[in-house]
Amino acid sequence: MFSRQLVNTTRKLTSLQQSIRLISFDAASQPRIRIGALAPNFKAPTTFGEIEFHKYIEGSWTVLFSHPADFTPVCTTELGAFAVLKPEFDQRNVKLIGLSAEGIEKHKEWVKDIEELSLGGEKFNFPIIGDESREVAYKYDMVDEEGFKNLSNGIVQTIRSVFIIDPAKKVRLIMTYPASCGRNSSEVLRVIDAMQLADKKGVVTPINWTEGKDVIIPPSVTNEAAKAKFGEFNQVKPYLRFTKV
Repeated sequence: MFSRQLVNTTRKLTSLQQSIRLISFDAASQPRIRIGALAPNFKAPTTFGEIEFHKYIEGSWTVLFSHPADFTPVCTTELGAFAVLKPEFDQRNVKLIGLSAEGIEKHKEWVKDIEELSLGGEKFNFPIIGDESREVAYKYDMVDEEGFKNLSNGIVQTIRSVFIIDPAKKVRLIMTYPASCGRNSSEVLRVIDAMQLADKKGVVTPINWTEGKDVIIPPSVTNEAAKAKFGEFNQVKPYLRFTKV
């Protein structure tokens, strides 16, 4: 009897704590996530154990991508695709971490489907955050207008965002998708390659750039400096100069 009362009391306290937290879900106090902003820190349970986000991503690039619920068809294909490509992300010093607005035990059951469908029975290879309170979804503004109004209750749209975060913990790219459209994991790899190259070589990349193609010399670099740094380059317009790296 005492044990049952204790369980009920614990549940009520947990519910009260979540309700208090949800009071803060208002647009005026929501963090502003922009390119160049420091990625908000948080503590959360994951399928690999509890993490503090900033400690988890220390010294690496990170892809944080989110889902509204477990056992959803589009999200199942996405998590599988990222898991298959994990060795490619590892080569680029990129950590993957997913998020779904449901609990860890349900995540672990969902992962079994992903292992069967995408990984040939191999183990799923990166953590998924359990964001039942929607605290992380709120901090990272992952929802659409109607979803924000429903943030504290039921399945929320969209919670389908991708954040690429650099080793300085700065947000470098944000993409948010509607529920109907699957993401492109190859595009995530492509933009990571582009940003890492830009950081290393001081260049920018043109439309549809992929590794090995010509890059653009920024207008802030003079022709003399460009020749000293890159050697030969092709000037199409005074402001548009292509080179190889």
